[in-house]
This record gives sequence, C-alpha cells and structure tokens, in this order.
Amino acid sequence: MLEVSLAVGATLVALAATLATFDRWLLRRRPHEAVWSVAFALFTVASGALAVGAAMGWDPTTFRVFYLFGAIINVPVLAAGTLMIHGSPATGRRALACVGLFCAFAAGVMMASPFTAAIPPDRLVRGSEVLPALPRLLAALASGVASVVVVVGALRSAFRFRSLEGGGRRATGNLLIAAGVLLTGASGLANSLLGEMGAFAVFLTAGVSVIFVGYLVSTSLSGVTSDAAAASLPGGSSTGDAPPPTGSPAPAG
Repeated sequence: MLEVSLAVGATLVALAATLATFDRWLLRRRPHEAVWSVAFALFTVASGALAVGAAMGWDPTTFRVFYLFGAIINVPVLAAGTLMIHGSPATGRRALACVGLFCAFAAGVMMASPFTAAIPPDRLVRGSEVLPALPRLLAALASGVASVVVVVGALRSAFRFRSLEGGGRRATGNLLIAAGVLLTGASGLANSLLGEMGAFAVFLTAGVSVIFVGYLVSTSLSGVTSDAAAASLPGGSSTGDAPPPTGSPAPAG
C-alpha cells in the first residue's frame, strides 16, 4: 500500500509540473518550455504505470510503458530542452530532431523486444532480469549521457546566476534541480541493488518533489531581471529559467 501511495504522489507531482510548465509555455511561447512540458508528461505516464503496477500487479504492457517512458525517453527530452537554452537555435533544433528519432526508435525496440523471462506481478523487476540487451543499452545511454547534460546545465546556470546581483534564488533553484537528479538516480540504484519497489518509490517521489520545487524557485518572477539573465546565458537568450529538470526514474537494472 505504501508503494501505491508513493507512486500516486509522484504521479500527481509530475502532473502538476506538466501543467505548470505548459501554462508558462502558453503565456510566453518559449520553445524549451514546450519541451519541458512534454518531458514532464512522459514522466507522469511513467509514474502512472508505476502506480498501476504497484496497485494491480505488473504485466508485460505495464512494464513496457514504465520502462519506455521512465527509463529511456524522458531524460533525452529534458536534455534537448537544456541544449535549447545553452546552445544556439540551430543546436537546439538539431538536438530536438535527434531526440525525436531516438524516441521513435526506442518505442519500436520496446514494442518488438521479447521478454527473456516472465514478469513477476508482485514487484518491479529489474530490466536485466526480463529484457534483452538492446533496450537496456538504450536505457543506459539515455539515463547516463542525457543526465550528464542536464546536471551540467543546471550547475552551469547556478554558477552564472550566483554571479549576478539578486541571482541567489535562481542559483538555489538550479542546485535543487541537480540534487533532484541525484535522488531520482538513486531510485534506480535502490531497485537494481535491493530489488525493493518501496525504496525505489521513496527515492523517486523525493527526487521528483525536489526537482519541481527547484523548478518553481528558479523560474519565479522575483530575483534576476530578464535583461540580466539574458546577459548571463549563451546566445543572448532572454530566458531566466533553469535548465530543464530531470524527473525520470533511472533504469531499473
């Protein structure tokens, strides 16, 4: 029952983040905020699958949805949003196109890959127990490389905002985002090493909550003015937002 409650809590936090980010995109039409909205929506689906699996028992469909949306494609979408802030517009477009192709390929792999063993209905199984090599390799690449991009982007923004007058709030928000990334990574580690869905859900819920708080703090209207923030970002971007947070569970094995 605890696992179900925590998974539902993570889903609600992710949904709130999706709606908040989408609302900001509707107001300002900044491309990276649309990408963040998609990433948070992907995480909402993954957390929902975790809640369904914990409440009703795991089956092949539920596990495929959880693994695809939570362990493979979410972090690359967030990384694309980071590159849209810290790179040129052309770099952002290329990153988004590459991530789109990667997500389509990963979806095909997850739909076509046979399971190597039966899915236990009573626990969140490690990917190494039931999946062949290719989907696990995609998950490792996605969570590893893309997470580094997001964390480095968050720390870079924290450093830049720290040097601006009144930028402490946004610097703190970015540090919270980086901490949330580490917590969500710990959720995958807990499941891989301990095989316990409760520990996974605790780290996951804590990580998502810290990431969302960091997002709210770093994108508040107080603090650095838009002009000052633009001066601190590459390419003269007018956004004062943090790099996109990572709210995705790490691969389960």
